[in-house]
Formats: sequence, C-alpha cells, structure tokens
Amino acid sequence: MKISEAILLLDKSKCLANIEFMVSKAKNTNILLRPHFKTHQSAEIGLWFRQLGCSTCTVASVEMAEYFAQNGWNNITLAIPLNILQFKSVENLAKEISLNIVLDNLQTAIFVAKNTKTALGVFIKIDTGYGRAGVLAENLAAIDELLNEISTNNRLQFKGFLSHFGHTYKAQSAGEIKKIYAEGLTQLSVLKNVYKSKFPELIISIGDTPGATLLDSFEGADEIRPGNFVFYDLMQESLGVCNHNQIAIALAAPVIGIYPEQNKVLLHAGAVHFSKEYLPANEKKVFGLPVIINQNSWSEPIPDCYLASVSQEHGVLYATNELISELKIGSIIGILPVHSCLTGQAMKSYRTLNGEHIDTMHSF
Repeated sequence: MKISEAILLLDKSKCLANIEFMVSKAKNTNILLRPHFKTHQSAEIGLWFRQLGCSTCTVASVEMAEYFAQNGWNNITLAIPLNILQFKSVENLAKEISLNIVLDNLQTAIFVAKNTKTALGVFIKIDTGYGRAGVLAENLAAIDELLNEISTNNRLQFKGFLSHFGHTYKAQSAGEIKKIYAEGLTQLSVLKNVYKSKFPELIISIGDTPGATLLDSFEGADEIRPGNFVFYDLMQESLGVCNHNQIAIALAAPVIGIYPEQNKVLLHAGAVHFSKEYLPANEKKVFGLPVIINQNSWSEPIPDCYLASVSQEHGVLYATNELISELKIGSIIGILPVHSCLTGQAMKSYRTLNGEHIDTMHSF
C-alpha cells in the first residue's frame, strides 16, 4: 500500500473483534446495545454492527442522524439535548424513522410540546455526577415539570431516563470506574422506582466505553450506549479499559525532518489530523505513541518514544537514537491516537490494511 500523506489506517480485524466483544457482552448481560456512532461516523462500519445483530444506534448530531437514516438505520437516539434551531430537520427525520430526542430543561420542553406534529420519543437527560448536562437526579420537581409538559402533546412518548457517566474518564482506576457506575445506577434506579407506576415501560439508558467494557453487570439499566470501544485509543488504555493490541486505528504519518542531536523527528501530521488532545505523563504531554506499520497491522508502541507536540500541520516526535537510526526522510510511521473519536472525525475516512477505502459522513 502506497502512502504519500497522512492517512488513518484501520485494522478491520481488531475493529470487528471490539464490536463482537460488546455485542456478546450485551447479550450475556441481557441488555440492549445501542452503540454510539459518533466515533466511527461511517455507514460501512455501521453495517458491521448490523451484521452482528444491532438494529438501533445513537448519534450526536441531527446531521449524523440523517446520514445513518439514509443508510438504513430506522431507530435512532439523538443523545444530545435538543437544539431547537434544528427542530424542523428533527421533525422531518421523525416522519421517516423512529427517532428519540433528549430534553433537560423546561424551556426546550415547552417549545417541543407546542410545536411537535410528528411522533417523537423523548428521554429526560439525568446528571448523575458528570456535570455536563442534565437534570440532577434528586431534582424531582424539575423532572415533574418536564414530564407534565411532555404529557401535553400526545405525539410525544416519554421513553425514560438517559445518562452519560462521562466522569469515568477522570477515574484513576478500574475500581473507581465501577464505583461511578454503581453510584449512577443507584440514582437512576431510584428514579425508575418513583415513576414506573405511571410509566411502566420507561427504560434506563446509560453510556460510556470505560464502564461498558469493564462491568460484568448493568443491573438497573435497560440499554447501554458506548461508542469509543469500536476503535479504543490511548485514553482508554491509560484508564485500564483496553490494551494496545485492541486499538484499531493508527495514523500513518510521513517523516519530513530528522534532528538526531535533539532526538526529534518531524511529521507531516499535526492538530488538524490528531486534534490537540493529550495525556499527561511525568510532566510531559503525550499526543500519541509511535508504532511500526507492517503488512498485517502494526507493532507495539516503540519504547521511550512519543508524539511530544502538535501544531496545525506539524507533529514533533521525541525519538530514541535507535528509532532515529531506522528512519529516513520519506519514511512512514504510525501513531496511535489519544482520542480516536476526534482523530476519526478530523481524518474523514479510513484505509484498511489491505488498501480498502472506507468513507464517513464527512468524506464528501
């Protein structure tokens, strides 16, 4: 495979193994898997999920919902508080598929109840500790206000409570991730018990890759919405969620400068390719880890080397003398990304190891 510029390589076998793992876990724990497609954003990769039995998905934008609906997905949750400025597009899509939206404030709920003319599923977003969005789980008065408003329009169907345990990403250990899950599920179970007599079919929907990967039971929840697991990344590896061999993408970057006296290698791959996400490590910032690309996949990360900085188009790799001796101008080196969701969106497409081009919603 000829590479002349930065491209995002996809190890299909690792990706399929990651999907199979989560599908199997959902079946074994008797919970619905509604995978979040914001990580891969690809109709082709979505098809791999469908072939393994998934029929529902989660998205992060109206445009993403439209893209996957056009590619055969007819049961979608838009898992971000509704942007009322896009409501016409939401309604148009809801005429074609089963669409769930998310509400977490009364002003938006009033707007939706007043303007909805098409059947819509509605989740109420609950904040169990992440602090990004949602009604606090103990704020029953606010939840009641939302439910009362939803009930004024019979086209709106209350589906249940939805939460994202995003604070698992700040955890320091697998044990702490499990503790966050236990606390969140306890809060949501209390809500379910409060409201199940009035809404016997309400469900609890939770999401995030760290917990979905590490937990062996999701008692109290009805569906999980992980997304990053399809590729994993260095952030997940740093949390103890995966290992390097499960990371399914690597950015192939051309070497455009070598500076042995500084132990630095310059790559034509920067923030516009990776994003500026980094991992702190002993007073260093790690923007990625280098690997050697081979015909079948890529190596383990090269010891004592790391992507030390990124600007718009440049990446500066700290390299040992041994690695520098193996490189020349025009060499291609792989970089495992810190955050695969952002890298995937930045790169807009994938190249499998056998040279197959895989588009995303941003490819055109």
